[in-house]
Amino acid sequence: MAAAVASSDSVSIPSVNKAWVYSEHGKSADVLKFDPNVPVPEIKEDQVLIKVVAASLNPVDFKRMLGYFKDSDSSPPTVPGYDVAGAVVKVGSRVTKFKVGDEVYGDLNEKSLDKPKKIGSLAEYTAAEERVLALKPKNLSFVEAASLPLAIETAYEGLERVEFSAGKSILVLGGAGGVGTHVIQLAKHVFSASKVAATASTKKLDLLRSLGADLAIDYTKENFEDLPEKFDVVYDAVGQSDRALKAVKEGGKVVTIIGPVTPPAIIFVLTSTGAVLEKLKPYLESGKVKPVLDPTGPYPFSKTVEAFAYLETSRATGKVVVYPIP
Repeated sequence: MAAAVASSDSVSIPSVNKAWVYSEHGKSADVLKFDPNVPVPEIKEDQVLIKVVAASLNPVDFKRMLGYFKDSDSSPPTVPGYDVAGAVVKVGSRVTKFKVGDEVYGDLNEKSLDKPKKIGSLAEYTAAEERVLALKPKNLSFVEAASLPLAIETAYEGLERVEFSAGKSILVLGGAGGVGTHVIQLAKHVFSASKVAATASTKKLDLLRSLGADLAIDYTKENFEDLPEKFDVVYDAVGQSDRALKAVKEGGKVVTIIGPVTPPAIIFVLTSTGAVLEKLKPYLESGKVKPVLDPTGPYPFSKTVEAFAYLETSRATGKVVVYPIP
C-alpha cells in the first residue's frame, strides 16, 4: 500500500471479502470453513480498516472456537484471529494516530474474553480501534510483526503485574512457546533480570539460551521444583501454578496465564494496547527483542485449518503465522 494515497476515497474497498468463518462452536477441523463472501466490516469513528497482510494464531482462537468462554463471547458466525499486521485503507473520523497507507500491527481485541470482535484477522479486511494498534517497526516483515502483539503484550503485562525489575531472578515455564519466548527476552533485555531460567523439551534448549536464558531446563528429564535454587518470580505459561509455587522464593511471586490457578499465584487476562508495542519499539528495532516464528510456517491462507491443527498439538515453537492473506 503506497503511503502516497491521500484519502480513503481513492482506495477501492470491496463490500465482501474472503475469510475463514465458523458458524457453530467445535473443533477447528470440523467447524472452520472458507467463505469468499463475508461482509467487510464498517468502521466506527475510533477505528481504522486494515487490509490484512499476515495474521498469527493463538491458543485463545481455538479455545474460543470450542466455546470455552461463550458466556462472554460475541455469538457466531465468527472470523477468528486476534493478531494482525497490514496496511490502513480507511480511517474513522476521530482517528489521529494513523493515516491511509500506514503499516500497522496489533491485537484487535482490547479485552480478550469480553465480546471479542466477530470479524478477526483471518480475512482480507478487518477493523480495529486505533488504541490497540501501533506502527509496524520498519525492520520487521509483516509476518514477523503479526507474530508479536498478543504474545509480547501478555509477556509484558505479566512482568508488570508482579513488579518485575532489574536484579530479580525469574523462572519461565514454557519458555519456547509464543508467550514464553517473549518473557525470556523481555526479562533479560528490557527488565535487566539478574538470572533467567526457563523450561522446554530437549530439542528447544538451545533456542532458550539464544533468547537470553542463563539456565535451560529440560522438563522431560528434570522437575524444576526440585532445583535447589529458588526464584523471585515464576512466570507460568503452561498452567502449572501449583508446581510453580514450589520454585519461588519466600516473598516471591507467581503469575500464570492458564487456569485453574493455585493461590497465592495470580492469573490475568491481557488488556490489548498499542502503547506496549510503542514502548517496546526501540528493542524490536535494535534486534534486542526478536520475533520467534515456528519453522513449519508461515502457512498460506488456504492452509489455515492445517495451521490450527498444528497449533492445537501444543508443540509449536514461538508463533504460527498465516501469510500471505490475499
